[in-house]
Amino acid sequence: MSAIPVSPLRLVPFRRFLLAHLVSATGSAMAPLALAYAVIGQGGGAGSLGVVLATNTLPTVVFVVVGGVLADRMSRSRLLFAGNALAAVAQGVLAVLVGAGHAGTATVAVCGLVSGTAAAFRVPAAQGAVPQLVPLEQAQRANALLRLPANAVRFVGPVAAGLLVAAGGPAWALGWDAVSFAVAAVLLRGLRLPAPLAVGRPLAGLRSGWRAFLARTWLWTYTLSGTVVVAAWLAGFQLLGPLVAAARYGGARDWGLVEAALAGGLLGGTLVCLRWRPRRLLVVAILASGGLAVPLAVLAAGLPLGYVLGAAVLAGVLLDVAVVTWTTAFQSYVPEDELGRMSAFNVIGERLAIPFGYLLVALAAHLWSDGAVLCVCAGLILLATLLNLCVRDAYRITRPAPSRASASRAATTAEAGSGG
Repeated sequence: MSAIPVSPLRLVPFRRFLLAHLVSATGSAMAPLALAYAVIGQGGGAGSLGVVLATNTLPTVVFVVVGGVLADRMSRSRLLFAGNALAAVAQGVLAVLVGAGHAGTATVAVCGLVSGTAAAFRVPAAQGAVPQLVPLEQAQRANALLRLPANAVRFVGPVAAGLLVAAGGPAWALGWDAVSFAVAAVLLRGLRLPAPLAVGRPLAGLRSGWRAFLARTWLWTYTLSGTVVVAAWLAGFQLLGPLVAAARYGGARDWGLVEAALAGGLLGGTLVCLRWRPRRLLVVAILASGGLAVPLAVLAAGLPLGYVLGAAVLAGVLLDVAVVTWTTAFQSYVPEDELGRMSAFNVIGERLAIPFGYLLVALAAHLWSDGAVLCVCAGLILLATLLNLCVRDAYRITRPAPSRASASRAATTAEAGSGG
């Protein structure tokens, strides 16, 4: 048997995949700011921007299950190529229209619709590609390395986008986003990953995938818990956070520091995962996600800014640890030919709750104080975490030993898939 490489970076296909991820992340970090100013530049307000953001998110929710089925039935490198190429075309057309001054709300929304559809096919394929590129013994390190680009550009991406938009307008930043997708498409097309599943009936594959999802108690309970945690975190932090900063702290300046502290924590969490290899992967992911309640509680208590910054750093570290350990557990205990569908079901559960979380918090904010709503959000995160820790099956999802990880995934699935 050949020796397992010390690092995934020694594997040429993984380096290609990582480089594509890095290039794409630079464009994705610039796009939100550029898109916002493209809408504003055409005379749009909050309503227009909301329509644009909704048309970008909705297709991902609608089509991600289709993308999951395809990710288990065709070459994931081809699917990643197609998704990135489609996004490159959409963003390229948008950049040209914005630059020419012909991008109204409807036009921008249509381009966003295409980009969101492309994302629905990229996400499940990317999740399933990692186990085809590296041995399972190196999955956590590979997942942590893939998190590095996105976390690193959170520092410089918005700043660079702001400078680029100020100097030449949003079309230039959107143009770079299109180029980054195109470069990533070429890099990913060269991977030539084989299709994991024999051709069959798509509808039958969807039904069997749903049955397999429900048969794994640890998987659907974590997805359900994640739905609550993600909705409460984003509604509390992203929606109410800036409002609390404007009322109690220094407004946009101080909230920018909080966002930077969170980004620094995310980068720190990635570095932790490059060195720390916990045995109980899923339990660590559950506990770490519960840490997102800390900054919400600190904001609710109205503590000084220093405490908020410290809580944001801690939340960032724990969030990245949760993401990496969960992804590693998922890739270790789901068969290769089911990764696309299982990923799609997991993603759609979390994404669907986000708009409902925003809506409920917005309504509750009219009845209660911001502090009370933040306390509720923090409490929901803690409650979801505690309930998930009560799931017996979660404690069976441990780091596979080298000999076990190298064996057939079907064996590990049979062992971990029984309900708790």
